[in-house]
Amino acid sequence: ATAQKKRPAEEMKKREEKERPLLVAALYKFFDFKDYKETRNPLLARCELLGVTGTLLLAEEGINGTVAGPPDSIKKIMEYIRGFKGIGKDISYKESTVLPSERSDGAFLRMKVRLKKEIVTLGVEGTDPRKKVGTYVTPSEWNDLITREDVTCIDTRNTYETKIGTFKGAVDPRTESFREFPKWVEDNLDPKKNTKVAMFCTGGIRCEKATSYLLSKGFESVYHLKGGILNYLKEVPESKSTWEGECFVFDERVSVDHKLRVGKYEKCRACRRPICDEDRKKEGFEEGVSCADCISEYTEEDRKRFRQRHEAVKRAKAIGKHHLGSKARPHKRAKARKEKLESHLPQKMLEELKE
Repeated sequence: ATAQKKRPAEEMKKREEKERPLLVAALYKFFDFKDYKETRNPLLARCELLGVTGTLLLAEEGINGTVAGPPDSIKKIMEYIRGFKGIGKDISYKESTVLPSERSDGAFLRMKVRLKKEIVTLGVEGTDPRKKVGTYVTPSEWNDLITREDVTCIDTRNTYETKIGTFKGAVDPRTESFREFPKWVEDNLDPKKNTKVAMFCTGGIRCEKATSYLLSKGFESVYHLKGGILNYLKEVPESKSTWEGECFVFDERVSVDHKLRVGKYEKCRACRRPICDEDRKKEGFEEGVSCADCISEYTEEDRKRFRQRHEAVKRAKAIGKHHLGSKARPHKRAKARKEKLESHLPQKMLEELKE
């Protein structure tokens, strides 16, 4: 009888959670993060117990990532992060909202906190944004800067991002990873010819590290868009915007439009590149298995596994369950994980989380 009384309450709680809008927070900060390794478990525990999902990268040079969850939970997580020793008050932080009608399965499938050598991987020793970066340019000043004839505007993102949207007239290095950017600079830019360089990225972190790298190579006038594309889309009216297309984001929304609403793109579940309706019509596309861009990148054995996974996802969805992510964990396993997470936190902190 007790179990039967619990079920309606649990079901009501699940329905309420599905109907609540999610707050998505993209954040980063370069700072001397000496105890980043010791911070991982308490941070992961706090996020999971508050119902927050996403990915956070920790390294000696700082923190970077995106998280999503109920607004109150995101507020508590940000308060906790702002308390890290040495982080300061000016952490780069951008918010957007995901409505239940836009993405029923949320912005992320699970919560991950990873330890890294760099919070954004350039792979060049000595490039340190904690010591030197270019000049920040606010969204309201950005259009005037990048339309000047003496300014070279560069998109520091990768090709799967740039192909769905960028600023008018921006140079696309066509890199597959940020590690390729230094070689592209070496082959295509000259401090004497490119006297003023303005760079941008999704949230600000890649272009910030890129400015540090260019300054170390002798470029003198180097600028970067403060808060990245997401901040620009939030602050600049569409009627005055020089942005064209949509902006790729690193969560289940895949892309956002100028109003920061979920865009028209979905994700190829094999290569994770963005795809739209037109891409679905191209040769090589198979739902959950491949797209035109990745059909030659995987073996038939790979595609067999992808088909099996896709069928399992469909079966789970048909009966209202999850096949992937933290929500797919069996009850006993989820309970054991919760107990393990709670062991990383002091009793006082656990009480605060339950308030």
